[in-house]
Amino acid sequence: MQIRSASFVKGIVKADAVLEDGIPQIAFIGRSNVGKSSTINALTKQNHLAKTSSFPGRTQEINIFLINKTFYLVDLPGYGFAKAPKKTQQDLQALIDWYLFNSNYQQTAVVLIIDAAIGITAADLEMLQALEMHHKNIIVAANKIDKIKPAAYQQQINTIKELAVGHAVIPYSTKKGLGVGALAEAILNKNKF
Repeated sequence: MQIRSASFVKGIVKADAVLEDGIPQIAFIGRSNVGKSSTINALTKQNHLAKTSSFPGRTQEINIFLINKTFYLVDLPGYGFAKAPKKTQQDLQALIDWYLFNSNYQQTAVVLIIDAAIGITAADLEMLQALEMHHKNIIVAANKIDKIKPAAYQQQINTIKELAVGHAVIPYSTKKGLGVGALAEAILNKNKF
């Protein structure tokens, strides 16, 4: 997939006409601070398209980006830990659940980003199972592979693949630019733009 154009459309916190215009949606979900926004920036080759932060919980709305004027990349807030009051965390989780599971919006694919150095957490497994239960088209991006010690790399990737059985697992590093082409190709294979 070659990205020729990418632009920020808007951030939303409730139903919006932009998601009802028939343009395919590819959602990015993962724990707080796992690199969802950085992954979008790497895919689009624009360092500042999606706002990033070293602080968990930076994304607090659903951010929509129009790619090649043909599909949306949808950057969701992170689940799990966020440097925010409990009420804000609950509101963010409700927003995620609404968009992915309770709205009428259909995603052509959902990219579940996990921290490869940590591995799939209980929260990641819970999200993966919810996505499966709702019959989502799932791609797993194992980000931060650059943080895995070389001696432990293969075992760590194998463990992730075992837990994400049945889904494409793309070893990825936004920091080193590894796996960007493979993730773009996986997204393209799930969609016909």
